[in-house]
Amino acid sequence: MILPLFFLFGCAPKPIVISDKLPDTYVIPSEYVSLSGWEAENFDEMLLFFKQNCTTKKAQKLYGDLCQEAGNVSDAKAFFEASLRPYKLIAQEAPEEGLMTGYYEPLLQGSLKQSKRYAYPVYAVPDDLVTVKLDTIYPELKGIRLRGRLEGTALVPYSSREAMKESNAPVICYVDDKIALFFLEVQGSGRIELDNSETIFVGFSNQNGHPYRSIGKYLVAIGEIAQEEISLQSIRVWFDEHPERVDEILNHNPSYVFFQERTHSATGSLGLALTPERSIAVDTHYLPLGSMLFMQSRDPLTLEPIRKTVFAQDTGGAIKGEVRADLFWGFGEEAERKAGKMQEPLELWILMPK
Repeated sequence: MILPLFFLFGCAPKPIVISDKLPDTYVIPSEYVSLSGWEAENFDEMLLFFKQNCTTKKAQKLYGDLCQEAGNVSDAKAFFEASLRPYKLIAQEAPEEGLMTGYYEPLLQGSLKQSKRYAYPVYAVPDDLVTVKLDTIYPELKGIRLRGRLEGTALVPYSSREAMKESNAPVICYVDDKIALFFLEVQGSGRIELDNSETIFVGFSNQNGHPYRSIGKYLVAIGEIAQEEISLQSIRVWFDEHPERVDEILNHNPSYVFFQERTHSATGSLGLALTPERSIAVDTHYLPLGSMLFMQSRDPLTLEPIRKTVFAQDTGGAIKGEVRADLFWGFGEEAERKAGKMQEPLELWILMPK
């Protein structure tokens, strides 16, 4: 439910809560004329992605009859401007700051059989992992889940990353690079080219319940990589130069991701295949999955502005905050370069029914 709008006396609008279901999400009502780059959008493409988004129940709940109306639109730009209003996301603790990072679909080398080369297991969800949705008992804890395993009648924490080497979890396959496997966890989905010439797709299924801790921030904190140089690529170089410290650094993050095989390439938490440069991961405490947004950021390699409509179709353990998102760059070397380098300023507007 969208709450009634109200303003302060004077010219400056007051931040409002956008929805009673998102009590911590503050926005300022805006207009399309204030969205630099809006007029240059490909509105027919936007309409196509909007209709794809509307195949999910979450998007249907957000956009209601507009999902059905989108099937009979002849002027996409007029449809969006007449039906939706932009609201600028405001970060309460740092109103002028936002952060856009990037992710991609990696390719790993693997085998169905463990060997000296293919030594590192890609685990599926263990049979003894218990997931408790706390909002089934406490509605105010919507979206919060407790994970662990049973010891007698007590639920105890599940094995941390360091202890996973003793895991009895089912194995999907084995890969030849533990660092690439770690980055696969961070990205959430990827492809594994097997030694029998088959390629399988894997995606996030669950995790062990431990908090995500950034190894990039850790390497900066202990003085190993300068803040302005941190990226996926610089971390990889550091690992190559310090092979004896790989486990130490990886185990700083106790969180561990379990995968499942997928029938196609990168799929987000919304259940849709991700679209390069149109799909983003968000913090669902502040932004609902299925929402349509307009973003302003910049390309991490060229520093050219990126101004376009995107869709909240994924989540991630490192994505925390109101004006915070992770842009999906796709598959391939260029996608990896851009995703690995992206640490760019961000402004976001959520487009909601009028």
